[in-house]
Amino acid sequence: MPLGDGTGPTGGGAGTGRGQGGQGRGGGFGLGPGGECVCPKCGTVVAHKLGQACFELKCPKCGSQMVRK
Repeated sequence: MPLGDGTGPTGGGAGTGRGQGGQGRGGGFGLGPGGECVCPKCGTVVAHKLGQACFELKCPKCGSQMVRK
């Protein structure tokens, strides 16, 4: 704020949701398009699909909720 009267440009620093060091859009922890989903019960591994979280998938063998590997 050049004049100290609150009319300066909006900031883009830490804690504003802009700039560097964020968790990603919407506060999520997107791990990228690659990777695998694994069943915590039986160990079945399937390829991760872009746009679908692993926890939304059911294991094809036992029906448990999958997790990201």
